Amino acid sequence: MAIELTLLSRSYCHLCHDMEVALAPLAEEFAATVTVLDVDADPALEARYDEWVPVLLHGETELCRYVLDVAKTREYLAGFR
Repeated sequence: MAIELTLLSRSYCHLCHDMEVALAPLAEEFAATVTVLDVDADPALEARYDEWVPVLLHGETELCRYVLDVAKTREYLAGFR
């Protein structure tokens, strides 16, 4: 079963970029795909997550925001093996 993660981001957000870079090794380790969505391109996402980005989601489950919690994310993803 493929794991599909969503990273809510902004193009000018250094924390967003940092999370995307930090997430890459975990995504590779767990064969997860990561879709990066720009909250500024979607009014509904912007209204909901405006100041919270970056936010890492698996479906509707929020895994972390602002910085990647590597231990929590790894533990969560390990549950799908």
